[in-house]
Amino acid sequence: MNWKGILVTITAALAAQVTFAQANILNARSPEEIGEKTAAQIEADNDEPLPYGYIDDRDILWSKTVWERIDLDERINFPFYYPIDTVGIGKDRRSLYDVLMKNLRNGNIDAVYADSYFTDKRTLKDLEATLEKVDTTDLGYEQVNAGEQVSPEYINRRKLTAADIQEWRVKGVWYFDKRHGELKYRLLGIAPVAPDVNFIDTENSDLVELFWVWFPGVRDILHEAKAFNNTNSSRPISFDQLLNARRFNAYIYKEENVQEDREIKEYITDNALFQLLEAQRIKERIRNKEQDMWSY
Repeated sequence: MNWKGILVTITAALAAQVTFAQANILNARSPEEIGEKTAAQIEADNDEPLPYGYIDDRDILWSKTVWERIDLDERINFPFYYPIDTVGIGKDRRSLYDVLMKNLRNGNIDAVYADSYFTDKRTLKDLEATLEKVDTTDLGYEQVNAGEQVSPEYINRRKLTAADIQEWRVKGVWYFDKRHGELKYRLLGIAPVAPDVNFIDTENSDLVELFWVWFPGVRDILHEAKAFNNTNSSRPISFDQLLNARRFNAYIYKEENVQEDREIKEYITDNALFQLLEAQRIKERIRNKEQDMWSY
C-alpha cells in the first residue's frame, strides 16, 4: 500500500475543506460582504499549493518527456474553458486563459516563453501582435491617401478572448523514482492555443501556440484561481490541483525522440485514426514501464 499517496490525498482534501466558492455567503447582510472571511477563518487557513518534493537526479531511473493536447470541446475539459463571458458572472470565476492574462498584465507573471523549450522569453509587449489584430477599413485608407489622420471608427481591433481558445498544450515528464519505487509525473509547461489572430475570421485558420508558461513558477497564482466544481459548488478546485492531479483528458502529440522531437503527425500523415493509435501506444508504453521495473 502506498501510504505516502494516501497521506498526500488526505492533506489535499483537508486543505480544500477550508476553501469556499463564496465565503460568508450565508452570513452576509449585503452583497458586499460576500467573500469576506472572519479573522478566525483567515488565521485557520492553510491554503497553499502542495510543495513538490526534491528529486535527486540520481533517483531518476528512467524518464520520458511528452507533449499533450487538451481539447476544450470535450466535456471533462470544460473547467479550463469556461466562463468565456465575464460580464454576467462573479469575479471569483474565470477561465484559465483569463487568469494567466490578468496576471501577465499586472506583472505577477514577469515572463512567458515562445516555445516549449523555455529558451526564448517573451513579454506582454512582445505578444501584442499575437493577441490582437489591428486593421484599417477602406474608408480609413481613403483618409490616409488624402493625407488625413485615420478616424478611430475606421480602425478595427480584434482581440483574442477566452472564447477563442480551442485547446491547451502541456509538457511534462514521466519518470521512475527508484527511491519510492513508483512512476510519477511532473508538469513543466502549459500553453493556450487559438486560431491565428490575423486570419481568425476565415474558415481555415491554423491553430498557433500563443505562449508557453513555466508551470512550477505560476503554481501560487493558479492555486488562488478556482475552477468550477460541477459536483459540489461549495468545494471549488484550483487550477493547480486540476493540472497536478491530471483531471483532464489529453492526447499525446509528441514525445522526445532522436528525430529532433518530431510530432506524430510528421511520421503518420493524413490519417487521424492512426495518429490516435500511435498516441495510445506511447501512453501504454509509459504506463507499462512501472510494471516492467518489477518484472524479473
